[in-house]
Amino acid sequence: MSNERRVIVHPDKAALAAAVAARFITKVVDLVDEFDEASIVLTGGTMGSAVLEAVNENPARDSIDWSRVNVWWGDERWLPAGDPERNETQARAALLDHVALDAARVHPFPASDSGIELDAAAELYAKELADHTPANASMPHFDITFLGVGPDGHIASLFPERGGIREKNLTVIPVRNSPKPPPERLSLTLPVINSSARVWLVVAGADKASALGLILAGASINEVPAAGVEGRRKTLFFVDSDAAQEVPENLIAPGQFWTGADDN
Repeated sequence: MSNERRVIVHPDKAALAAAVAARFITKVVDLVDEFDEASIVLTGGTMGSAVLEAVNENPARDSIDWSRVNVWWGDERWLPAGDPERNETQARAALLDHVALDAARVHPFPASDSGIELDAAAELYAKELADHTPANASMPHFDITFLGVGPDGHIASLFPERGGIREKNLTVIPVRNSPKPPPERLSLTLPVINSSARVWLVVAGADKASALGLILAGASINEVPAAGVEGRRKTLFFVDSDAAQEVPENLIAPGQFWTGADDN
């Protein structure tokens, strides 16, 4: 496993979203060309949606063969299908409804009005992950997992001082009494997140600066869940200047430019 962590700073949220979108398009084109498919895990939140909107607005959007892209989610709010607060609903509005995806390759979490309870929904999504796990592997193959980071350092729906961040056996957990609404959620666990070849954390705003500084300083995973994120190949933090205030200089990538060879 690579231990490489890099921080790539952009001047503001708009530039951040546009740059991540451009990098995403290039990487997915390369992945589909090499492997005939790409598997992506999406996140919610303001920047999660902003990146997808920027992908949709990018003139190179359709250079991706979207029919070869597998889409998963890192977590979901336990709300009815189509609820505007669901991560799935927001992702569909921002990008997914505008591109030629294969519906069989899109894997949303169950909704609260699907006729099953929260625990059963977690088990159902875990089974779906297992059904798409290679025979010689313990986890599905993900090429890129997007994450946001909360001001408290949470990722997906894995919150500080909660048992979810310490879960090592389950792939999906039900979340109750979430410190941010809604109280009930579904989330991938840290081992699944870290099974991804690349984890891209997109972080913006001065309210995230303290959490980002703690993450990069090696804070306790129990206290700052995002400190435990480590993709198999690379872990990249794409941040705006406001969020970068407490980032050590030695971790900031030089320059604003990159090539495909720079991100294997």
